[in-house]
Amino acid sequence: MSRWQLLKASPMFVRLDRDGIVWGDGTRAEADAVIWCTGFRPALSHLAPLGLRGPRGHIATAGTRSVDEPRLHLLGYGDWTGPASATLIGVGRPARDAARKVAALVR
Repeated sequence: MSRWQLLKASPMFVRLDRDGIVWGDGTRAEADAVIWCTGFRPALSHLAPLGLRGPRGHIATAGTRSVDEPRLHLLGYGDWTGPASATLIGVGRPARDAARKVAALVR
């Protein structure tokens, strides 16, 4: 199997439940955590069905983790990031921290 066969595009999920991810058609997948790499200009419209945006349009975070959905980590998002978060070097520390937190969550 080539490495390209490991990746499969899927439509955006509509919610996270106790066991994982749920799509609009009811299809489910188990997931302990979701890491959303937001990019230099945060692409968050796909997360709208989760209802995480506050009155000012922001998703509340504690570090990289969503306050309202603790299984969701947003890398490159928030006031604590700067232009460097758009680079592999700049996002390195937050990515390592998020990976450690997710690893602890799934143990």
